Amino acid sequence: MRQDEAVLPDRLLWCDPRPLPRFNRQEPVTVIVRDPGFHEPGDEDDCVRLWYVCRAHGRAYLHQACGEGPHLIALHCAEHGPENLWPDPRMLMFPDGFTPPLSEAQLSWARS
Repeated sequence: MRQDEAVLPDRLLWCDPRPLPRFNRQEPVTVIVRDPGFHEPGDEDDCVRLWYVCRAHGRAYLHQACGEGPHLIALHCAEHGPENLWPDPRMLMFPDGFTPPLSEAQLSWARS
């Protein structure tokens, strides 16, 4: 395996690939996992105030209360602004939702 195969792409999005329940008014949610312009958190960072912001609607993201239409969600830190986030368990349970798609090497790297 080459070293660069396991590195995540500069811009990485995730959207739940499962179909939405029929009567759920919540529109599709895309999570920005990585973006080159976002803060890259490190071990020395003491980020304690974090929330999600819907960039599509320009406000804090509250489940089913943000607005209508698709949502583009970014993790926001009170100190650093938008931050990159590591894939959470839902993302790793449904790896088909990544854009661009992750290779097996990248997925195993993210799981470790």
